[in-house]
Amino acid sequence: MAPYPNLVSDSTLVQETIELLRGCGGRAKATDIVDVVFKVSHIDDELAGLLVADLIKDDRRFKIIDGRTIELQADHHESQRLEDLDFVVVDVEATGAKTPPNRIIELGAYRIRYGRIVDSFTTLVNPEIPIPRFVVALTGITNGMVKDAPLFAQVAPRWLDFVSDAVLIAHNAPFDTSFLNHEISRVYPGHRMINAHLCTVKLSRRTVPGLTNYRLDTVAGHFSIPIFERHRASSDALATAQVFLQLLSRLEEIGVRDLAAARNFQLPELKQHDTADLPQILPLVPGF
Repeated sequence: MAPYPNLVSDSTLVQETIELLRGCGGRAKATDIVDVVFKVSHIDDELAGLLVADLIKDDRRFKIIDGRTIELQADHHESQRLEDLDFVVVDVEATGAKTPPNRIIELGAYRIRYGRIVDSFTTLVNPEIPIPRFVVALTGITNGMVKDAPLFAQVAPRWLDFVSDAVLIAHNAPFDTSFLNHEISRVYPGHRMINAHLCTVKLSRRTVPGLTNYRLDTVAGHFSIPIFERHRASSDALATAQVFLQLLSRLEEIGVRDLAAARNFQLPELKQHDTADLPQILPLVPGF
């Protein structure tokens, strides 16, 4: 069982099962899953059901029907109105740009509920490796500052409780979520966060066209939002939260009102003639 409800298995076999179910309209026989995913043919229904049940046990993304059929569960968040959702706007500072080998050195986040910032989370993190000089110069975070800071393993339970089932928001979300999931996998091997996420870079490009670039400084400046300590997690997360509140208002104005619509809207806009030959795509279940 996953140690927290917002953690799910990061198994390749589980991901392949999800892809198979998507291609089958969300439901498939256990024997078909064993054939495609496990590469085992001619297995009886009962044993196939047991094998798949062990693979997906305690994973809320799946439902087992009659012991032999597996169904992919939709996430209720997708149809919820944006105004009714909780968001956690996060920023991480790290020892470098990619994982591995780089590690988080600071984590800052703000919870948004009903259009207001209602809670915050901030901590330095001991990365257990030296911070490069250029990162010290960029962030102002020194090795001495993180020497007695908690390890991510000590931070993780508080972080997962703070996030709960909120939608994650970040400026360049792939960067922040990849670092968070890398750290999560070190503490809880084989697991990652399932929380859906939105990217304020992508949303800004669609809602505020024409800016010279979409760095946080530029987008925040467009909305006259100050950033008090650039490249510090708490300050950048606060500015991103205030930017996101502005973007929420614009999304409402243009008719993007639920999470599924927002996730689709942040994709690059296609020209009308580009869409004619696109294959039909099944709705995505967040976190997969």
